[in-house]
Amino acid sequence: MTSKQRSYLKGLAMNLDPIFQIGKSSLTPEVTAAVDEALEARELIKITILKNCLDDGRAVAETLAERTHSQVVQVIGRKIVLYRPAKDEGKRKIVLPQ
Repeated sequence: MTSKQRSYLKGLAMNLDPIFQIGKSSLTPEVTAAVDEALEARELIKITILKNCLDDGRAVAETLAERTHSQVVQVIGRKIVLYRPAKDEGKRKIVLPQ
């Protein structure tokens, strides 16, 4: 992903509300599966890490991206933005600049 594409996705993510919260149980298989489904449906999602989660935000983002085959767009404090294009070309909502 180029810096121009990352910047474009950051702009889109600014208006998004977080759809998941990761708490003290951290990354369970259920959370990972739910994030995977959300990425397929939305392509770009924002996640909040609650204060009772003892893991580092960057580490959680990298682990989640690895498990869901997505890319970390940004991590700001306790907010994570992930992107993964839809597998079906016809269902893609986000067109990245070249």
